[in-house]
Amino acid sequence: MKLTPPLEQAVLLRRYKRFLADIESPSGETFTIHCPNTGSMKNCWAENTPCWYSDSGNPKRKYRHTLEVTTTPEGALAGVNTGRANVLVEEAVNNGVVAELQGYEQLRREVRYGEENSRIDLLLSGTAGDCYVEVKNVTLAEGDRGFFPDAVSSRGAKHLRELQKLAESGVRAVLFYCVQHTGIASVEAAREIDPAYAEALDAAIAAGVEVLAYRARISPGEIVLAETIPFWE
Repeated sequence: MKLTPPLEQAVLLRRYKRFLADIESPSGETFTIHCPNTGSMKNCWAENTPCWYSDSGNPKRKYRHTLEVTTTPEGALAGVNTGRANVLVEEAVNNGVVAELQGYEQLRREVRYGEENSRIDLLLSGTAGDCYVEVKNVTLAEGDRGFFPDAVSSRGAKHLRELQKLAESGVRAVLFYCVQHTGIASVEAAREIDPAYAEALDAAIAAGVEVLAYRARISPGEIVLAETIPFWE
């Protein structure tokens, strides 16, 4: 994903009220920007550290700027705009980066499915059949171990139940961890944070749901999924 124009750098002062962050520009100006992340953002930012943000260019927006990348306490970079995860995975599939998801002729987004009124992030179709891909953005790290979710996620558990039902019916179902964190070397369920999610994940895997994890390369001018990393059950 080419970022045009490139992201602008600032200092992250604080994140609060879930969707807001205060930053300080290189010129010393302090202003509030939108934080597009519904999770806790645990361990993926610290006060008074470098961050990068985008500018919508729309003066009519209440918060025209958006927080995109933070610096972790360990000095890694984390992509905190969860809205970019689906696009990153779609680009990686279309560019042949994700070897496990090649051979399909059509890719559709946000297709309704399941018994719990869900929408699948990506639906791949072709002569080989259908493949349902649910994408999750990973930014929580402890050392070089990545974890999902970073807060209790009933929605995440619902998606796992939907994927499990697909797998049980013989349809290919994939849970894709989009790791927007340069310091993460593997991914696993955050069992202590959300035991219900971990239990649902175990059941989904037992039913045949596949799990993939790919890590992004992050810079002010580009964010791109670059390599697969292990998922530990």
